[in-house]
Amino acid sequence: MTSSYSLFSIRHTTKSEALLVAQKSYLFIPRQRLCVFSNETQFPKKDFLVLKPQISSSFSFLRLKNSTFTHPFAALSSFAESDGDKKGENFEVKSHQENANSSEDEDDELPGMAQAFHISSSTASAISICIALAALILPFFMKSLGQGLALKYKMLSYATILFGFYMAWNIGANDVANAMGTSVGSGALSLRQAVVTAGILEFLGALLMGTHVTNTMQKGILVANVFQGKDTLLFAGLLSSLAAAGTWLQVASYYGWPVSTTHCIVGSMVGFGLVYGGSGAVFWSSLARVTSSWVISPLLGAVVSFLVYKCIRRFVYSARNPGQAAATAAPIAVFLGVTGISFVALPLSKILNLAIGQAITCGAIGAFAVDRIIRGQLGHLLAKASSKELEPEPETTEAKNIGFLSDIAGPTGTQLKIVYGVFGYMQVLSACFMSFAHGGNDVSNAIGPLAAALAILQGGLSGADIVIPNDVLAWGGFGIVAGLTMWGYRVIATIGKKITELTPTRGFAAEFAAASVVLCASKLGLPISGTHTLVGAVMGVGFARGLNSVRAETVKEIVTSWVVTIPAGATFAVIYTWIFTKLLSYILLK
Repeated sequence: MTSSYSLFSIRHTTKSEALLVAQKSYLFIPRQRLCVFSNETQFPKKDFLVLKPQISSSFSFLRLKNSTFTHPFAALSSFAESDGDKKGENFEVKSHQENANSSEDEDDELPGMAQAFHISSSTASAISICIALAALILPFFMKSLGQGLALKYKMLSYATILFGFYMAWNIGANDVANAMGTSVGSGALSLRQAVVTAGILEFLGALLMGTHVTNTMQKGILVANVFQGKDTLLFAGLLSSLAAAGTWLQVASYYGWPVSTTHCIVGSMVGFGLVYGGSGAVFWSSLARVTSSWVISPLLGAVVSFLVYKCIRRFVYSARNPGQAAATAAPIAVFLGVTGISFVALPLSKILNLAIGQAITCGAIGAFAVDRIIRGQLGHLLAKASSKELEPEPETTEAKNIGFLSDIAGPTGTQLKIVYGVFGYMQVLSACFMSFAHGGNDVSNAIGPLAAALAILQGGLSGADIVIPNDVLAWGGFGIVAGLTMWGYRVIATIGKKITELTPTRGFAAEFAAASVVLCASKLGLPISGTHTLVGAVMGVGFARGLNSVRAETVKEIVTSWVVTIPAGATFAVIYTWIFTKLLSYILLK
């Protein structure tokens, strides 16, 4: 591979001449001009964007001299723009790599998975083949396959388990972006780090916190009495819901559209219920609550993230020492987040006063731990920033009259490094929790219909509730991890890159807002979609920087996919149910 320099177009800079530098030289881009730093000549290094000779790659990395974070994709603006600062740190970086066209053409021919993880196409193919073989072989070792059943029922159980894997695979390919998309987009985590971290936590969440009880009529959408005594039809409907929801999720994931897996399942059940049970088989009030979340979820997410981001800019950026302000605010945010999560989602006691006390204790422990980590990792930078603060600076009237919605310039230099470092840690922490919680919650969309279908085959469907075995929970977790590994990068790119440009502060504001809205709405019983809430939250931080900061074309595509989700799921379910009923009538009567 040959090394080369990338050419860039820069906004807010004076006109400069193109300079040819030696291969071992470094190209520095200051605020107002271009200059060269070679072995013979030195210029001041402060606030320079350093361009080193790099191995050409379609997924090249850019690293700022004043930032510890790297962007996984070179087509986005660098962290030096300081969250919308208009005073000279706003570089729009576009990599052309004119000297590496041949290498880029080779990279463009690689499969998407190989490009995303910077691995060879043969390695990507090997990973995909291993996952496929595991999915085909492992069901034979599951107890849920059925012991002592006739061969045709065992084969039906095997096919049902594969349908469950297909649905879980598509959940991983699409929905896990809710947890990791903003962290990748801001540069707090690389795509490879995000996939490995999310894979471990999603699997543990599915296995340890996945619900052990499900209902045959998923999400309260269908009336159970309509299908009593029609086990074959109900079995076909459950299989069709898995296949239909999985099909639409795969289409959405291919185009990078973040859609709700819950809505996919709901649409599938509605289509099956209407055609084979009539209009009386659907709880229309429940369906209305689900569709209302198309508006409620993104609106609440956008409003809360807008306010959170403005709070960061008002109380952190405008502080005399923004780095110290960020280090002080982080434990407070962790305390509020962990306390709320412990009380709402993971209550340790059924007694109200005791539950509140335990939640506050958990929040205090989390806040103390985060404070120690930040002081330990960024202590030298905080000390450096504090020493500079000893120098007196004249206060201005403008600084005293900063409003909540004022356009505040971002920090620079060491202060910027500290602020992004603090919120980078916060983002990783929130993303880890969201992955764990997602694995425990959304795995039921795949294993719920799977467990119900297996119970019908094995004669265990005696009531509305079905117990889910541990091997089925683990199977759902494996499917989520497999989908995340093979296709997760597609929707992660949409959440993290294509709606608006993210930095650690913006990414944290979006994640914190989305988690807060989902928790509060769940407690109040409001119809909320986690996917829609997070997309709205990402839009909210974009709107906080100006309407032009949100890419309207991407938002239009996402909203269209939301509206189409339920009808698409219903249509696929009707088609699949017709096919499955024909096949089952042939297999069971044979």
